[in-house]
Amino acid sequence: MEESDCAIFIVDSNNGVAPEDQEMWSRARELYIPSLVAITNIASSEIDFDDMSAIAGRLLDPVITPFLVLHAEDGSPTALIELDSLKLIDYSNGSRVEKESDPEHKVLVFEFRKEYLEAIEEFGPDSFTTALTFPAIPVVPEIGLGKFEILDYLSKLPSRG
Repeated sequence: MEESDCAIFIVDSNNGVAPEDQEMWSRARELYIPSLVAITNIASSEIDFDDMSAIAGRLLDPVITPFLVLHAEDGSPTALIELDSLKLIDYSNGSRVEKESDPEHKVLVFEFRKEYLEAIEEFGPDSFTTALTFPAIPVVPEIGLGKFEILDYLSKLPSRG
């Protein structure tokens, strides 16, 4: 782990945080390794992304949620709202499409956005790369949701080049 640029912890909404991941998390904290939490199986679990983020935040360290999940009529996750920009990121048609969110979405996420922006302000815009904040990212591989968002965080890491 000492040679790692980043640690990605996969948390399954059906199974929670594995004890071995808690040990690895502690080691990553000791080494100040930037870390993020990829929350999977949000489509097939009784526990949604928000609840699993809170659980992960209690078992590991408090996490930030830069995105909230939007669901289709049938309850399946299909889109994200980016709390920084309030953009809607739609994955419902199998590709990633960014667009303006609806006014009612902006109202619904107001408190979550406020909390997220306060954390970023407190720890600074580079808080992920300095291992001070830990984003929780929803992941639904079947539609690609979360892949770009994780890669975007990884692209912020300093190059060893």
